[in-house]
Amino acid sequence: MTLHRTLRATLMVAMLLMVAGLAYPAESSKLASELANLAFEKPDKTVDIIVQYRHAPGLVQAERAGRLGARVRRNLDAIRGAHLRVPVSALADLAADPDVVAVHPDREVFGADFNGKKDYGWMVVSNLTSYTASLAYDGRGIGVAVIDSGIDEMADFRNSSGQSRIVYRENFVPNDGVVGDPYGHGNHVAGIIGSNGASSTGAHPNGSQYSFTYKIRGVAPNVNLIDLRALGRDGKGTDSNVIKAIDRAVALKSQYKIRVLNLSLGRPMTQSHASDPLCQAVKRAWDAGIVVVVAAGNEGRNNTKSTNGYGTITSPGSSPYVITVGSLNTMGTLSRSDDVMTSYSSKGPTLYDHLVKPDLVAPGNGILSVRGQGSVFDNTYPKNGVPLSAYSTAPFTQVWGYYQASGTSMAAPMVSGAAALLIQKTPSLTPDQVKARLMKTAYKLFPASTVVTDPATNRTYTLYHDAFTVGAGCLDVDAALRNTDLLPAGTTARSPAVSFDSASGKVYLVSDSGVVWGTGVVWGTGVVWGTAIYSDNSIVASTGVVWGASSVSGFGVVWGTGVVWGTTTPSAETDSIALNGDK
Repeated sequence: MTLHRTLRATLMVAMLLMVAGLAYPAESSKLASELANLAFEKPDKTVDIIVQYRHAPGLVQAERAGRLGARVRRNLDAIRGAHLRVPVSALADLAADPDVVAVHPDREVFGADFNGKKDYGWMVVSNLTSYTASLAYDGRGIGVAVIDSGIDEMADFRNSSGQSRIVYRENFVPNDGVVGDPYGHGNHVAGIIGSNGASSTGAHPNGSQYSFTYKIRGVAPNVNLIDLRALGRDGKGTDSNVIKAIDRAVALKSQYKIRVLNLSLGRPMTQSHASDPLCQAVKRAWDAGIVVVVAAGNEGRNNTKSTNGYGTITSPGSSPYVITVGSLNTMGTLSRSDDVMTSYSSKGPTLYDHLVKPDLVAPGNGILSVRGQGSVFDNTYPKNGVPLSAYSTAPFTQVWGYYQASGTSMAAPMVSGAAALLIQKTPSLTPDQVKARLMKTAYKLFPASTVVTDPATNRTYTLYHDAFTVGAGCLDVDAALRNTDLLPAGTTARSPAVSFDSASGKVYLVSDSGVVWGTGVVWGTGVVWGTAIYSDNSIVASTGVVWGASSVSGFGVVWGTGVVWGTTTPSAETDSIALNGDK
């Protein structure tokens, strides 16, 4: 039977079963919608896919797929799957294999970055008022895996003995033998986590455009970095690249003491976290004892579905286990009193599962970090290079220099660095304990709303500081280090789900006895999210804006179950918006 006839027959059977009140047959539900559509449109093409099996695939599965013309590219242990290249004409037969659970496209993922103005980053989250000040911990002995576009060797990533703190490298981009970071995104992210500022003297010559003496360093300046390159020269990658890199982080955990994994990347959500291969992979790392920190995404300005940017959290930030981080604008000051959210930071709740995301926010607008000379970042946006006069009295001796960028990509590594400090202080902490402490101690005193401006378009955005925008608040490393609260036995820090009550128009947390939130005074919802966000047993929000109540379509996107955000044409998280931060 031809592919077209097979698919049509399957669909006809599915329709008959629906009429009879039964479920779809397993074969039709296994194929992702993009692949089913592709089978009709391009049956003669080949396509890269991710196949998940009931058990870890071996030679039997490989031989069975081979008979259909498929070629196994690599196994993906984190999800009991494999990355295959297969003729489109074989998709239906592959899905019919009783060992196959699901067949996904090998979707593209992207770094979550913008470009903007300067931010004091590490000093703000650490409550420091001088670049010469420091916390009692620096991340020493902790391994942080960075799945990104690579990391270059430079002075800022060496220890006091001159040895590189990049203790392991591996490239998961097919047919690309590059060592380092030709794109520039990974350097910037790694610097926010663990640059020691060796290339910046902190001196402030008269006449500099910067109003504060600046030392450009990371939150945990002595961590060891594990460079797992999954994004190519263009800043793009695939699910399989990322999943294979996560596999490696788990495998190397003991050898390199990997306790934190940073993912400043993502792609549009296409399904529930329970069946999303990226979300399944990060859960495996979390279960292995690794704190996974993920960028929320940069779709906060996306109103194409009339949602005012709500419901735009990207995968794998849509996982309830990981720490999902949004981007805050410190307005270029050390004071928290003027901090506001950025317009581009993606907002919850997550599609399909309606989880409260992000979990917290951190500075991400115009962050200064290490620069890879000659990278795509450097060549495309040369004006984002930081003037040498801002950080050095001897500019002609500088080799690498620094760069500024904005986005949730820059906010996530702030949290990764903080997690490393907490674990250095208390090595016995579990990922759930780290997440809970960071959320509980986050700074929560935001105004109800604020107006920000995109300098590229001069367009203004009204932002509401609700739970789906700021999460539990802004990262406060000093407060988290001082906290000693532990989770009650048998509880986790999974991000809670919410439900919408049409009668009252209110949003309520869905009770879950296995989750710590709401278990008592210490971990009460009002304590973790703050009474300005959570009170009267409901999430306080401007319902007309948050839920798109003025638009039926917007409401359906956020609360409906059948609408997919960007199903067929995943786009970079910067979308068509100019690469700028907020004023």
